[in-house]
Formats: sequence, structure tokens, C-alpha cells
Amino acid sequence: MTSLLAQYRPLALAGLMVLALAPGIAAQTASYDDLRALRYYLTQNDAASTQAELRRLRGAFPDWRPPADLNELLAAPPSQAGVDEGEIWRRIELNDYAGARRLIDDGRARVSGWSPPADMLRVLEMNEAQSNFDAAVNSRDAGQAIAVARRSPQIMTCERINNAWVLADMYVLAGQTQAALTTYRNAVQSCTSFGQMQTSLQKASAVASGVQLQELFAAARAANSGASAQLDRLYAELTGGAPAPQPAAAAPQQQAPAPAAQPVASPPAAAQPQAVAAPLVMEQPATAPANLPLSGDPRLSEARRLKDQEQFARCLAASTGPRSLDLLYERSWCAYSHDRPTEALVGFQQAARVGDRLGPNVGRDAVFGLALSYLAMNMTEQGAQVASQVSLDASQRREIETIVLDQRGVRAFRQGDFHHAISYFNALEQVQGGLRRDLAILRAYAYLNSGQRVVAREQFERLHSQLATAETRQGLNAARGP
Repeated sequence: MTSLLAQYRPLALAGLMVLALAPGIAAQTASYDDLRALRYYLTQNDAASTQAELRRLRGAFPDWRPPADLNELLAAPPSQAGVDEGEIWRRIELNDYAGARRLIDDGRARVSGWSPPADMLRVLEMNEAQSNFDAAVNSRDAGQAIAVARRSPQIMTCERINNAWVLADMYVLAGQTQAALTTYRNAVQSCTSFGQMQTSLQKASAVASGVQLQELFAAARAANSGASAQLDRLYAELTGGAPAPQPAAAAPQQQAPAPAAQPVASPPAAAQPQAVAAPLVMEQPATAPANLPLSGDPRLSEARRLKDQEQFARCLAASTGPRSLDLLYERSWCAYSHDRPTEALVGFQQAARVGDRLGPNVGRDAVFGLALSYLAMNMTEQGAQVASQVSLDASQRREIETIVLDQRGVRAFRQGDFHHAISYFNALEQVQGGLRRDLAILRAYAYLNSGQRVVAREQFERLHSQLATAETRQGLNAARGP
């Protein structure tokens, strides 16, 4: 009761202050919101407080007259009667965006003066755009994915930087390499943390010429001068040890052609693991205010309830602009679960600093969330390093280890380091007690490309006997050789 009373007392004080500061304003009747404290006292059967609040309201609003039956005040306001906003939120959570829009249109038509909350519309539009983008990407419809991205700039933010990386892939698929490089440049210039720059530059190096890569690194240095040393090391890694060009250096000469690569068998696109669904570009992610108090934001219990019910979009809408660290911590889990790991990372960092002052094991769990957020952004080594700094419980440790081995294995395969890829996938199989089918196919190709044709054929035969698909058939043909 104390927390709820504290929630309403500022309202009463605010009403008195308005009258004191503006004594000449015309008398008016009390609005529905003006009666919140009175409704609270009525629900608590607090007769003394009810009478005191009635006296205050009569003084503040001379035109207002309470009904003979005060319980009439507990009815829903006319503007909300008949509109079940909870059902609309449920439709959004179920990805039924057409259904949510039908309910919104119905509410507007039936209830005069009702309109959906701004947060509801924002979340609906964001989720619908993301869903359309993901569907186009999964179907390899590059033209549709590009069209969705162009008309939905709200999904192109640093919080969702993975969308920009995937968009660049779609440009490459459509034969628009220059547009892909422009997307990477925008990402580097807008999302300036080194972790995000690193992934953008690594991905860009697969399609950029030597000159273009130098230009991208120059843009990265201009956007984050404090990361120059890290960028130099990254440039050397991506170019096989070539020294990073100095900003004032003349344009380099045309590079000699790279030596021909050895033939490598590659799995079909359908067998490739999907990119991790993480955050996108053009706008810096929102940061939480510094020096927040440990507690005090009255929205905590509601946000925690929505989080526990896995209503993550509603949780984010209910915790906008957190004013306490405990609410920021709960919001961070909702952000992570709603594919907004960059925002989650910021909150987990602040929660980890105060640790168990927020509650038992919160320090450990905040670091766990921080590691998961890094991993959701494909920042594998950062996630593994963070996780090693605390003593996670067994299930947390296993989850982190599983994701790290998965990502390291896929990365090693894509870099042509097939022996390490096999080692990572074998270790992952031991940890999980099995191996996801797409990774099992990659491992079979890794055996094939490392010269272990017999083992590769055995693995493809096993996968084919479990479920015969075009991917396993193609793998068998590759393993049998000419």
C-alpha cells in the first residue's frame, strides 16, 4: 500500500500547486485523471482518506459534484470503455499485426474519442516492418527485402545493426555491390562502438576491393578516433598483415591479383546457419541515464509482470525512460528477448555495476545478460570474455558455452579454417548431447574440405538416412567425388 499511496500523493500536491500558482484560472470540473487518488482510497475502503480527498477536490474544482454513489467513479472512463487494449497487445505479441489493426480500427469506430497509445502504434509498426523484412530475407527475395528496408527506416538503427548487415547481403544477392558497400559505410559512420565497427568491416571485406576497404577504414577512424589502434590491428588481420594506410597517404596503386583459391565444397544456402537476429543502423542506440537510484520507479511491478508473462513489447512500452536501476534491469531482459541486444547491453552494464544491491544474484545475472547481448550481436569473443569474469550457475554456463562454440564453429568454417571448425562442432556436440542439423551438415563439409573424404561421406550418409533432403543429397555427391 505504501508504494501505491506514494504514487498518488504527488498528484494531489500537483493539483494544489497549480491552484496556488494560478489563482485566477476559471473553475473547472475534475477530470477522470484528477480522481485517481479518490478511486484508490475507495478501492482500499479507506473512509478517512476518502473524505479528505473529497474535501480537497471540492476546493480545487468548485464545479465538480461527486455522484450519490461513489462507486460509480470506479467505472472505466468513457474514452476507454469497450476497448480491450490488452487484447491488441496480445495480437502484437503473436505477430498477428492484421488482427491488431482490425481491433484498433474497431475501437476507433465504436468508442468516440478513443485512439491507441503512441507506444502501441510504434511497437506495432516496428514489429510489423521487422517481420516483413525477415520474411523477405528468409525467402531470399532481395528486391522485397530492400523495398521493406527503404520504406521502414525505423528498423535501421544501431539497436538493430544486424538488419543493416543482412540488407548488405541482400544488395550483394541482387548484384548491387556498391549499394552494399554504402550500407556498410553508413553503419561504420553511424554506429561507432568498435564492436559494431569490427563486424561491419569484417563483413565488408568480403566484397570490397583493396582501395574500397582502405576507404571504409578511413571512415571508421574519422568516426571513432579513439579506436585507431584497434582498427589498425583489424586491418592487418583482414589483409594478411598489410600495414594500415595512414590518413594522409596517397591513393595506393592497383593491387596485384590474389592467387587462385583451391576448390572448396560449399553447402547449399538452405543448409547455412541463419544470421543471428540482433540489432540495425543510422541512429545511435538510446542510453540509460547515469546515476539512477536503485529503486523508486513505480512501474517496476508491472514491467516485471509483463516480462514474466513474456509480453516483451508491452514490457518495453511500460518501462520507457526508466527512472530506477531495478526497472532498467527488468527492461534490459525485455529488450534482449525482443531482439534489441544493444539496448539490453547498456542496461545490463549499469545493473552489473551495482550487482547484488538490486537483489540476490542480480550481479551475476546482469553479467550473464551482458554476455548474451554481446553474443546476440555476433560479438563472440567479447561475450565469452565477459562471461568468464563471474561464476555463472551451471545452466547459464552451459548456455553461454553452447552459443560460443556454435558461433566460433560457423566463423571458422566461413574463414576456411576447417580443422578448427570440426573441433568446435565436436565440442558443441558433447556439450549439447547432439548437433543441430545445419551445423552437422557444415561439419560434414568441413571434413570433406580438410581432406577427410571417408568421414565426410559417412556423416552425409547418416544425415541422409535420418532425413533425405536436397542438401544431404548434394553433400553425398560431393563426398563421393568425380
